[in-house]
Amino acid sequence: MNEMKKFGKVAVLFGGRSAEREVSLKSGAAVLAALQRSGVDAHAFDPAQRDLHELRDEKFDRVFIILHGRFGEDGTVQGALELMGIPYTGSGVMASAIAMDKWRTKLIWQAAELPVPDYEALTAPTDWDAVANHLDLPLFIKPCSEGSSVGVTKVKTVEDLPAAYAEAAKHDKVVIAESFVGGGEYTASILNGRALPVIKIEPANEFYDYEAKYLRDDTTYRCPSGLSEEDEAQMQRLALRAFSLIGGQGWGRVDFLRGEDGKLYLLEINTAPGMTDHSLVPMAARQAGISFEQLVVQILEGAHVG
Repeated sequence: MNEMKKFGKVAVLFGGRSAEREVSLKSGAAVLAALQRSGVDAHAFDPAQRDLHELRDEKFDRVFIILHGRFGEDGTVQGALELMGIPYTGSGVMASAIAMDKWRTKLIWQAAELPVPDYEALTAPTDWDAVANHLDLPLFIKPCSEGSSVGVTKVKTVEDLPAAYAEAAKHDKVVIAESFVGGGEYTASILNGRALPVIKIEPANEFYDYEAKYLRDDTTYRCPSGLSEEDEAQMQRLALRAFSLIGGQGWGRVDFLRGEDGKLYLLEINTAPGMTDHSLVPMAARQAGISFEQLVVQILEGAHVG
């Protein structure tokens, strides 16, 4: 308990104003309780209900960011905290902003010759037949800057593409189409420069959507992943490389798809992943022998300014 005094007064930022508010509330409640059980002087702080300048006024020493989505995971809060000189957990302004934008993340990975599924950026007058011919069906339509599969549709016919685009465009002005890769979905969590054990995700419904992530109890998570040691190590190395390329810091999660031929494809990065009872980072940490309390303390230890 005495050791935890080094952190001083800690604000746990959760809730917020994004489409992922409800998930963030659950994540934040779990993080706050774990920090308090560990003896950290931690306090709840919801930026949707309080002004950020109160962090400075109330003399918080550091911030644990567990906001998901816009206005929390996209560099905006990180920039405000840097202006106030308050250390915070996770990635900095640039990495947070890039990772939130799936399109620009892919462009960076491609420039470094890392593998990504085929994709296209879309507009309302897009030639849908050309998209289907290029990417094949089924494919996914996604808003570029949302998480938790908000606004994502799996499309099986050309006729359904305009409606899927319209749904994604409700959430973001930039929308992408992405090829379907059918060999399995995996994720590798990163904690202070180390890749944790890989998890294989097996949803019971059509794909790993919001419902499968947070509401259903029939999604299967395999950890150990079932991969060979060589394949798991390759995925972990690729996760660390992908995280480093965007400037990631502290902790995060890199999601993958695996082709039926075994080839790996980078999907996206989460710089403030979920920490609910369904979440993947705590699951990977447990497999590595790290309790939830140890996990949140180790994340807090990595707090920085810029």
